[in-house]
Amino acid sequence: MTYYMSKTLAPGFDEAVRRTTEALKEEGFGVLTEIDVKDTLKKKIGVDFRRYRILGACNPKLAYEALQLEGNIGTMLPCNVVVQEAADGGIEVAAIDPVASMMAVDNPRLKQAAEQVRDKLQRVVSRL
Repeated sequence: MTYYMSKTLAPGFDEAVRRTTEALKEEGFGVLTEIDVKDTLKKKIGVDFRRYRILGACNPKLAYEALQLEGNIGTMLPCNVVVQEAADGGIEVAAIDPVASMMAVDNPRLKQAAEQVRDKLQRVVSRL
């Protein structure tokens, strides 16, 4: 089982971030955090890295449901979506598969909730 789903896009990096954010919004997610890995690595350790952005996406209704089922599930939230420059010049968008990440938690009801989130994230990636 793979731990993510992805799609490679042709448009530029900033356009891919914009489209990804919009697709997330259409599925009820907001972006809580946005980490510019390239900029952070340059500032912190002085290395050059490809454009790489981590979007911390959250669907409040489904996050609330998960938190009701498993009090410490917040350690696995939000759902990360990565937008990065690919080696072939395209832009790859990859989203975590929450079902794969929740396999470590022994809670069948949480698995059902994770499947709902996975379905939404799959629609986001497909829509791009």
